[in-house]
Amino acid sequence: MEMIATLSQPVRGREGRSDVISDRNARIVFVDDEPSILDLLRRMVRVSRADWDIESFSDSKQAWEFLRGGLADVIVTDVSMPGLCGPDLLRLLRENEPTRDTPVIVLTGLSERSLKREVLDLGATDLLSKPVDASDLLARLRSALRLKQCQDELKLQNETLERKIVERTRRLRASRVEIIWRLACAAEIHDEETGCHVLRVAHSCRIVAEALHQPREFVEMLFLSAPLHDLGKIGIPDSILHKPGRLTDEEREIVRTHCQIGERILSARVPSLGIGEFSRRDFDIEFAAEEDPMLAMAREIAGAHHERWDGGGYPRGLAGENIPLAARITAVADVYDALTSERGYKGALPAAEALEWIRREAGKQFDPTICAAFIRSWDAIEEIRTQLANSRQSLRSGS
Repeated sequence: MEMIATLSQPVRGREGRSDVISDRNARIVFVDDEPSILDLLRRMVRVSRADWDIESFSDSKQAWEFLRGGLADVIVTDVSMPGLCGPDLLRLLRENEPTRDTPVIVLTGLSERSLKREVLDLGATDLLSKPVDASDLLARLRSALRLKQCQDELKLQNETLERKIVERTRRLRASRVEIIWRLACAAEIHDEETGCHVLRVAHSCRIVAEALHQPREFVEMLFLSAPLHDLGKIGIPDSILHKPGRLTDEEREIVRTHCQIGERILSARVPSLGIGEFSRRDFDIEFAAEEDPMLAMAREIAGAHHERWDGGGYPRGLAGENIPLAARITAVADVYDALTSERGYKGALPAAEALEWIRREAGKQFDPTICAAFIRSWDAIEEIRTQLANSRQSLRSGS
């Protein structure tokens, strides 16, 4: 009895959940179309009735309706039955998620060799020949219950591991987003007059990308990458960046280098014998062999958001669809927000005038398709602009 008690303790709950281990008795289900056989099987396992709950069915279809919910720990079924024969029942059990792994012992006669092969191919756990020996039946049931217990514990461990992986992935993703926004914050601190510019540009890009029916993944990456469009301004001298009046031609050329500076920052890789090697040796950290797609998009935006649709932009003079889509979207959002924002060297245009300016530049400075999506989305963009009005309250202050 000691072994039987041990086998009957940790089994899955009645609802088929593996995140909660129940102390209920193991449930054995017998299926045979002959009531006399069912009575015999019940008497054979009488010694374990204190630890096992026994259910029996002479109608295999009724048995299936009971079993489909995953309420059994071990199933013992005859192979030849009217309605659902043993192979049919086994096939249903293996195709059904709650019963896919439930141990099934199949009772077979000596002359049913072909059926034995069939049920084994269908996933039977064990075969038991008729006439059934009581000690043999008990041994097979104990073995099947051990298997079920191991399966349940393994599933519980896997589900726990999956939850940990999901949580770790969530935290890593949150950390990545945090780093991206802090980089954007660094550029904003260097250029104090931009206020919530990067936030408004990010939201405008998201709205336009959704209006263009871009995939969700693209929209999300654009929303997180667009704030880094002016990251390169970190490398521009304060004397030029904060100059109250108009810039000279030479100063304007220096400001234009922020595209290449931002691109270089976002292209930097971990040195093979530098940080990466140290981390792998001491902290078991692996750096990705392939570039992160979000950083790749941010690099494209930083390097190309001042290119023009007609080819007259900088730094490379790209034209049309040779300009990355993310950069084309960011270009419109960036210019519109700059037009409607007050800077030390200019006043803010009324929103309607700025929108008309965007409309006039369709096919010249901007992709006409993106301009059309921007115009369609103008109300939503203005709502965001109102909520994130340009002020000293920005990423610096944590708002």
